[in-house]
Amino acid sequence: MYKALIIDDEKPVQIAIQKLGNWKYYGVEPPQLAQNGRDGLQAMHEFHPDIVFVDMNMPVMDGVSFLQAASVEFPDSQYVVVSGYDQFSYAQQALHYGACEYLLKPVEEDALNSAIEKAILRLDPDASFLEPQKAQREEISPDEVVSIIKEYIDSNYCQNIKITMFSEKYFFSTEYLTRLFRGKYGFTIYEYVLKLRMERARELLEDEDNKIIDIAGRLGYADNHYFSKAFRTYYKISPSQYRKDFLEKKSSADAPDSENAAHSP
Repeated sequence: MYKALIIDDEKPVQIAIQKLGNWKYYGVEPPQLAQNGRDGLQAMHEFHPDIVFVDMNMPVMDGVSFLQAASVEFPDSQYVVVSGYDQFSYAQQALHYGACEYLLKPVEEDALNSAIEKAILRLDPDASFLEPQKAQREEISPDEVVSIIKEYIDSNYCQNIKITMFSEKYFFSTEYLTRLFRGKYGFTIYEYVLKLRMERARELLEDEDNKIIDIAGRLGYADNHYFSKAFRTYYKISPSQYRKDFLEKKSSADAPDSENAAHSP
């Protein structure tokens, strides 16, 4: 059987790749895990994986540095880059070091399994698989599902997120998913999306160069009115008033004490 390694510092991503991959179907052993590029290189020396999934943005040693070293030491391994950034420069560097595929987070099942198949066919062009249909994969636990959902929201809270996206994918009712998510994180899925949007809105409002209408668009609101209403409901203050109050406090804090300044030599 083939061996696989997942190198990523985000546990939900590791879980998603582990659970969504049709490993048995493709004749691949359950993947081993590493937290960063340095640990990944050590793991490669220990068990020589055939297929390596590597994140681009990691602490200690990032994906580019890992690929630069690993592609020299282990040129026969197949590398699948997994990144949260849809940037041509990342893809270009990945291809430069021989990566066979470039996947964006959150990892989608079909794209992941296509990458696995592509890697195996590079290893063995005559490879055949166990069955014509997908092999039965291990069930994903409810706790793992909500971790994957949270990871998706953290990266995509500015998009139009609907609970049905997850209920249809993981075959749980929307009510059950809502209850699971609230039990683990203290918010419903929609409350958590709103929390992330509002916290980011405050950050953007504190820079007066950001127009409020542009902030609304960046955070996924169809128009400025809808954004302002959501902000006012959440913080009990309008976006424009929040910015005004923040800038006044900042100006006051930055101003020198007039009395001290008058008596200073």
